[in-house]
Amino acid sequence: MPIQKKITIAIDGFSSCGKSTLAKAMAHDLGYIFIDSGAMYRAITLFCYKNKYVDEQFIDEEKIIKSLKNISIHFEYNSNTSKLEVTLNNENIEKEIRNLTISNLVSKVASIKEVRQKLVNEQQKIGENGGIVMDGRDIGSVVFPNAELKFFVTADPKVRANRRFLELNDPNVSLKDVAKNLKERDFLDSTRAESPLIQTEDAIVIDNSELTQDEQLLIALKYHKECIDYLTQFPKKK
Repeated sequence: MPIQKKITIAIDGFSSCGKSTLAKAMAHDLGYIFIDSGAMYRAITLFCYKNKYVDEQFIDEEKIIKSLKNISIHFEYNSNTSKLEVTLNNENIEKEIRNLTISNLVSKVASIKEVRQKLVNEQQKIGENGGIVMDGRDIGSVVFPNAELKFFVTADPKVRANRRFLELNDPNVSLKDVAKNLKERDFLDSTRAESPLIQTEDAIVIDNSELTQDEQLLIALKYHKECIDYLTQFPKKK
């Protein structure tokens, strides 16, 4: 029996739409590598926030751009969680980047051209041999425009806000705060000049507003099988 081809799977979508959940599950079931591109942008945002290059009212793009050469981002396997976790300059920051403060700032930092260029280059290196599932905002449009399988995940804004609120589990953060944050990030992600969030023509749309995680996964795996069957029958020319 021939070894099954390992492809590149790109998953894009708005904040808190479930794209990372889908990407992780697909990678687990397929034996692929999962890369959370959003964690990479959050890592840079955390660096900038700690160095006072950005806050709610202010951003110093010049200092951020100059500091990029001092930022090293990697993913390391955590045997306790059985997950790849993001490190910033060799320090595990997986928990630090998930709070609402970083969520409120990440779209600002991610809109800077030089930041995106740095991370897109690193993401392409990670996925150059296939066998990868990566989620984000511009994976199918910019990072892997030739990915064999692309998904655009979406959900009702109220559903997304509630999911994020429950995930944060922070008594100091209200559902209203979360909904406001998501609305602002949606606008910034969709309207920024550099690599805005778009639905590419060849992306398969999955609206998971009324789907369970298992139902969403089964739909995506069905498309994966169809993609592999097609590529087996009509292999790409090198």
